[in-house]
Amino acid sequence: MQNRLILLLLTVLVGSNAWAGEAPFFPAFTINATLSKGANAVVRSEETVFTVNSTKSATEKVRRVVTVLNEEGKRHARLVLPYDQLIKVDYIKVTGYDAVGKKAKTLKTSDIKDYSNTSDFSLYEDNRLKVADLTSDVYPYTIEIEYQTTSSNMLFYSGWTPLDAEKLAVERASFQVTMPANMPLRYLEQLVPEKVTIQQVGTQQTYKWQVKDLAPVEREPYGPSFFELVPRVRTAPATFEVQGYAGTSETWKSLGEWQNKLNAGRDVIPEATRQQIANMVKALPTQEEKIKAVYEFMQNKTRYVSIQLGIGGWQPFEATMVDSKGYGDCKALSNYTKSLLEAAGIKSYFALIDAGDNNRTMLPDFANMQFNHVILCVPTAKDTVWLECTSQMADMGYTGSSTGDRYSLLITPEGGKRVSTPRFTAKDNSQTRTVQVKLNAQGGGSGVAVTNYAGIQHEDRTGVLQNYKPEEQLKWLYKNTQIPAFEIKNFKLDKVKDQPKLKEELQLELPRLASVSGKRLFITPNLMNRWNSAPTLQETRTHEVVWNMSFHDVDSVEYEIPAGYRAESMPQPVKIASVFGEYQAQVQMKGNKLVYVRQLTMHKGRHAAAKYAELVNFLKQVSRADQQQVVLAAETT
Repeated sequence: MQNRLILLLLTVLVGSNAWAGEAPFFPAFTINATLSKGANAVVRSEETVFTVNSTKSATEKVRRVVTVLNEEGKRHARLVLPYDQLIKVDYIKVTGYDAVGKKAKTLKTSDIKDYSNTSDFSLYEDNRLKVADLTSDVYPYTIEIEYQTTSSNMLFYSGWTPLDAEKLAVERASFQVTMPANMPLRYLEQLVPEKVTIQQVGTQQTYKWQVKDLAPVEREPYGPSFFELVPRVRTAPATFEVQGYAGTSETWKSLGEWQNKLNAGRDVIPEATRQQIANMVKALPTQEEKIKAVYEFMQNKTRYVSIQLGIGGWQPFEATMVDSKGYGDCKALSNYTKSLLEAAGIKSYFALIDAGDNNRTMLPDFANMQFNHVILCVPTAKDTVWLECTSQMADMGYTGSSTGDRYSLLITPEGGKRVSTPRFTAKDNSQTRTVQVKLNAQGGGSGVAVTNYAGIQHEDRTGVLQNYKPEEQLKWLYKNTQIPAFEIKNFKLDKVKDQPKLKEELQLELPRLASVSGKRLFITPNLMNRWNSAPTLQETRTHEVVWNMSFHDVDSVEYEIPAGYRAESMPQPVKIASVFGEYQAQVQMKGNKLVYVRQLTMHKGRHAAAKYAELVNFLKQVSRADQQQVVLAAETT
């Protein structure tokens, strides 16, 4: 009833022309309920116009009107616009309106903030941000944002994702690209309801996409990433030029040829360094040993700094500069290591890659610059060695969660080549643990847990060991050790030399290890690795089921039980198999020792939506098995 009264009042205000000569601007109450339901904000109108003037320049003009419905939608009322020496901001205009569409405020030019976008580990960087903020604490309200940018970095064209956040709806939006008639547009459509319309106007070709009435898209548990589920248009140049370097991106080969132009002549190292490398490796019998020696030489001599300069951030600094200064970014350090390997008689290749935990797919049939990092690839007779050149601590050949299990663009003398980095099996990412526990009749105890982590499972703890002081390491261990009640009396973290592995030792005090009831002790033998939950089963499942990581866990826990106690009740062995993984656990009495062994293996993969019920059932069974208890009873005399 209250909502109806508010709607009636707003209608009267608008209908009575409450502000003479001023029509209401996108009043909030006109939003269709099917769009506002579950939304934090609604895009009322958005027009993006990208105009390519030539292979050297383009402009982008955006007008966006968004109604913010609640606190969670506030970020949509804030414009953060990056720019640098190749991208200029021509203008920004921001106006705010209240719930019924009355103008509330226009942002002044002096209110638009300008910040450096330089990271803490950057040495040289010209990236900056324009920030226009017209947020309010009174909801709903509407923001109109207009801006234009001019770019001379024609390696990148504008893309379009009208539904660019969760819990966002769109009333209408359009994307227009205007090209010179002799420059065709390369584009890739994803889930766009209406295909592109193309028109020839004089000497220009115009491509246009539009959408309307897009309700919020909700991700499902263990589903694909959000940006796989929404309409999207990617665009890319056929021919382009950046600061005098012309190229084509119609194929991965041609994109690699352009990168070769940027790298040309920058791999020269001083003769003294060349001789040093040659002398260092001449007595080493294998190619792998030579690679390792050169890699460690580079790690000991250099450090990583971000340097976002040089042909839009894609041209490496000369190897001579890295050699003399002792620092560089991913491009410079990879180029320097390549030069050192060349001095050792070993061929290697620049590899462009999209690094990070999100592991976005490199589009196989749509060549464009979709990378953010550079590593080095070293082919050998036995295998291919991948080198992360930005870390003094990385193990030779280990790619890990940041650059492993994905495609890269190998820059060969013949051009670009799409090549996969190493893929991980479950046993590559293992956790093997043995725990010795002494239990007392009061339900408490003490123990020693020794865990060996490998692959992706070692990364967090290795980062803690390398970057935290001992007291910070202890705090981290308390936060990340899964025991209901415990005290760490002592700990030790040891990185295994030259391998992606770490050994952890914990001395533990366990005050509430078992529950006491009369003469009985109730104990959950799975001490440190319990699966505590499972997702809710959905009646209908729309999207694929995605499990993102393969791993293999083995836990062996041995309890020395108090004198005079025996096992009164023990769970039966459990064995579960699924397309998602395998689980087995069993507990036995061996003399005065209660021995628990558990193994869980999970396999990375994507499965049909119909497999979701199988995943839920598998995880529920694992969770139930992990919570099973053993009952120990005091023997009566």
